[in-house]
Amino acid sequence: MAGYSPAGTRTRRVPLTGRHEELRVLADLVAGVREGMSSALVLVGEAGIGKTRLLDHMAETSTDLRVVRAAGVESEARLGFAALHCLLRPFLGGLDALPAPQHQALASAFGLLAGPPADRYLVGMAALTLLADAAVEQPLLCLVDDVQWLDRESRDALAFVGRRLGAEGIGLVVAGREDLPGSGGFEGFTTLPVRGLADADAHGLLGHNVAGRLDPAVAARIVTDTGGNPLALIESADALSPAHLAGTAPLLEPLPVGARLENHFGQLVRGLPEETRTFLVLLSAAPPQDALLLWRAAGELGVPAKAADAAISAGVLTHGRGVEFRHPLIRSAVYRGADAAERRRVHAALAAVSDPVHSPERRAWHRAEATIGLDDEVAGELDTASELARARGGYAARAAFLARAAELSVADRAVRLVEAVRAHLVLGDPATAQAMLEQAEPLLVSGDPVLRARALHARATTDIYFERIGGVLSRLLAAADTVAAADPALARSMLLEGLLAALCGDHDTVREEFAAAVLASPAMRSAPPTSADLLLQGFALRLERGYEPAVPVLRAALAAMGRDGEVIEHGLRPATLALYAAEEIWDDAGGEEAARLVEAHERRIGALGALRSTLVVRSTWELRAGRFAAATACLDEAEDLAAVVGQPSPGLAFRIEMLAWSGQEARARAAADVLVRDLVTRYANGGLGDWVRNCLAVLELSLGRYAEAAAFARVAFADDNAGAVPRVLPDLVEASVRCGDHGTAKEALRRLEDRAPLAGTPWALGLLARSRALMADDDQAEAFYAESVALLGRTRVRTDLARTHLLYGEWLRRRRRRADARAELRTAHEMFAGMGAAAFAERARVELLATGERARKRTLQTEHDLTPQERRIAGLAAGGSTNAEIAARLFITRSTVEYHLNKVFRKLDITSRRQLRSVLNEEG
Repeated sequence: MAGYSPAGTRTRRVPLTGRHEELRVLADLVAGVREGMSSALVLVGEAGIGKTRLLDHMAETSTDLRVVRAAGVESEARLGFAALHCLLRPFLGGLDALPAPQHQALASAFGLLAGPPADRYLVGMAALTLLADAAVEQPLLCLVDDVQWLDRESRDALAFVGRRLGAEGIGLVVAGREDLPGSGGFEGFTTLPVRGLADADAHGLLGHNVAGRLDPAVAARIVTDTGGNPLALIESADALSPAHLAGTAPLLEPLPVGARLENHFGQLVRGLPEETRTFLVLLSAAPPQDALLLWRAAGELGVPAKAADAAISAGVLTHGRGVEFRHPLIRSAVYRGADAAERRRVHAALAAVSDPVHSPERRAWHRAEATIGLDDEVAGELDTASELARARGGYAARAAFLARAAELSVADRAVRLVEAVRAHLVLGDPATAQAMLEQAEPLLVSGDPVLRARALHARATTDIYFERIGGVLSRLLAAADTVAAADPALARSMLLEGLLAALCGDHDTVREEFAAAVLASPAMRSAPPTSADLLLQGFALRLERGYEPAVPVLRAALAAMGRDGEVIEHGLRPATLALYAAEEIWDDAGGEEAARLVEAHERRIGALGALRSTLVVRSTWELRAGRFAAATACLDEAEDLAAVVGQPSPGLAFRIEMLAWSGQEARARAAADVLVRDLVTRYANGGLGDWVRNCLAVLELSLGRYAEAAAFARVAFADDNAGAVPRVLPDLVEASVRCGDHGTAKEALRRLEDRAPLAGTPWALGLLARSRALMADDDQAEAFYAESVALLGRTRVRTDLARTHLLYGEWLRRRRRRADARAELRTAHEMFAGMGAAAFAERARVELLATGERARKRTLQTEHDLTPQERRIAGLAAGGSTNAEIAARLFITRSTVEYHLNKVFRKLDITSRRQLRSVLNEEG
């Protein structure tokens, strides 16, 4: 084997060759940062392809910017927020200036402050604010290498930062292997693939690094075999003797290229003195930029500082601000290529010198890596470290600590596996959770019943992730029953999760069993009821005993949300369940207020995953209030947040109600097709299926297709699912009357007459009066219509009020009372047109024409071509919010708010917020 070429046989500093397109893209990014704009970019390519060299070039040519760097390290990949802390360390002096929730989240994540677990997206927002504040003084360039080895928490935070950049003067460039992590990673980012050099550039780089004669045929062979990979070119030339390069000796087989680069580096290291090899293994496992820990561990191992000299001379290490590997791949090669016993010895030394107070997680991890076999003491230390990680919001670290603790455990193995499963579910990693559950379940046969219940709960949640709905309710019931006495709060949480599955899914028989079990559970009587408990009890009553006993409990649940801080503790469930409850008892004020409270809290704590679903709920209330623009803004933001948190975009699917009401027939039907294909076929007779059919019934009514509307509405009426049928009853009455099916209309009206007085709200009674009007004789109908107008006028549901005016006007016209009809139809047309309910507006316009009055056919407002983000910002600014308040609400920076407001002012040709309010009011 040829050894490393003698020092001086090649230039120590490898020139940047070729890369013209890559350099142009990077230069454009830096130029934008200099002008105050922000941008994020991902460099991807195989090991040795030149990603690090491109980052070096950016740093070298951006001396007018502030440049900060960080890199993922394989041995640190299980330590939550390690890489983020490294990147933000220069800016932590600005921590106290952050808004309080962001300060608490970031300080908690870094272990600087005791507090509740940090929401990972709020940590990302805090990181963005910290960087943006620093960029005010000098534009900022953040370069992050080897992102494939970042800890999960740091990766999520940086992905959040990249997605929320706007106009701060920040450039974020991350580089990594082509197989970048999937979930929660950098999907959707602008990506710049880094490929092998062109042949001419590859030959030029090779010639630059060969001091003697280079045979053209040998050069061509090296270029071809390396695929133009710069590091492979250089290392191949270094591995060959002058005779090989001159073509007078046969070439080595195989050349050290591609995946063999690591092996090649391993061969270089194996030729170094023993104490140098030990030092390199230590350096590969030690946290970067912690020289004190490195040299303490070296002393623990008895390795002198001069041990690094041989590696520096051999070109394995460089010595600038500190001792570091010449290339990140060498670190990986050294660590992976080391003898297992040597790795354990190094980790033991690092554990011995790690501070148990300030670095307990790192110390526990090194102790674990130094352990072979079973060791309950080390497992216990990992368990403790996992709790510290959880307290900081480091659920990926918690899962890793617990999984390793389980491997080392004699006792408590099952406990640690189940808790690791739960941590993986928090992270949204059901595949790993399922694999670990399969390890845990055989250990639970005769174990702690509470632990078995937790495992059942985890299994049910995992099945929901994979949409294996059958049996979920039964498992949750069994789990809740097991822990009802020992841990009633956990039991109620399990039942609440089951309730959502019961309402959305298709479980007719099991639903009744579920409701009976909820009402009989001792967990429901163990404490004063919270709003969530009342929702659970109310829907259980509705499912088992019918409508009447459920009404007062559901009403109390919605009222409790206004005074109950616990409303937020269950994530997205209260917002969704509150929507079902409010629809069930026609409580528009309580439902809208509950959604507003949940949204406000989720914004305050940065719970973006939950906020995304809550915004869809909010859009429903905005829609009913006739504020279609606000409803669209909610849906736009929900879609934006889906990208931020790494969830798939819902696309048209969850806009179906908005599309139906706005009369966009083709798009509404396309959205329904998506939902039927992807979701409703699994829950055909559940709440989700009813929702889709109800939306389509509204669309058909707006278009005057009454038989089709009745067909959609009849399904929900027959199923009588909680939270779904109240919405459809007045629609079914109208559609059935108009297509001559008076038998169905009478049945629907009878159910409405049974339930609306029990609810007793103006919304319920107003819909009842309207439906009675449709079925009444002429001498009674007018009084019912007038009653409906008066009652619905006291509600927030402007869409239903407009529909009553329309139906009343149509009735009057058919009685040849044209003047009276014009007044009602004109009101209906103006209301519908003002909202943007195009098809209903057209229905009213056609009726007006029949009375002899002309009404202008209105089209949807273009809103001056404002983007969704510009509309959101403009609306908040017009409402009186400051730039700082808008930034906090939308999880962006003040600079981005200012940038978008300036664009809004230019597009609207205005100069003040007062004018902005005027323009938006005219459009609304």
